[in-house]
Amino acid sequence: MRITRYILAFVITAAIFGTAFYITSHIDAQRVADIQATENNLSIDLLSSETQFELLGQLDCATLAQGSILSDELNSLDGRLSVAEQNLGSNNTQVIELKKQYSLLEIRDYLLLQQVAQKCKNVKPPIYVLYFYSNTGDCPDCSQAGDVLTYLRQTYPKFRVYSFDYHLDLSALQTLINIKKVQDVLPAFIINGQTPVYGAKTLSDMEKLIPGLKSLATSTAATSSSSL
Repeated sequence: MRITRYILAFVITAAIFGTAFYITSHIDAQRVADIQATENNLSIDLLSSETQFELLGQLDCATLAQGSILSDELNSLDGRLSVAEQNLGSNNTQVIELKKQYSLLEIRDYLLLQQVAQKCKNVKPPIYVLYFYSNTGDCPDCSQAGDVLTYLRQTYPKFRVYSFDYHLDLSALQTLINIKKVQDVLPAFIINGQTPVYGAKTLSDMEKLIPGLKSLATSTAATSSSSL
């Protein structure tokens, strides 16, 4: 009788563990599939954006004056890349390669911005910030800085934020860091080509450092009113 109870308890325990293992495996498989789908979409979007860069160089000043064609797409890619990084981890090889491609797109968009400023004198250059961060645990203030910039970018759609992982092994990025003389004191910000600013910044701090944001709010409201 006692042996029967032992056998029954063993069968029930095995069934419980088997069911838990199946559910966990199914969830993990679904999670991996979702991440792979995100990665595939990111790769396609990145390739599409690279092609668009070639087309943008052929546009006239009147078209460029309407704003960045890639701004919304880059912002969307940034969010999706963050999701992939959270799911796969910052050290994942695929995430690192995607981050490199995205950083190159940001640099190219930034260079295009500079070319437009030189070519089209009648076009008001956009307000932008180059943001350098680290997610290796050596920048406790980077999370707050990222949240502040995300809020400003969502509040002022014409405000451009180019975010870069300071320690990313990418020669083009390291060249940008050297040219701009950005020290390894993070977070770091370069606002409209000015001298780098370092350290934690609240929303109020950033609004003071970027006074032109008020004009963006005004121009956005004027544009919305004229479209009604």
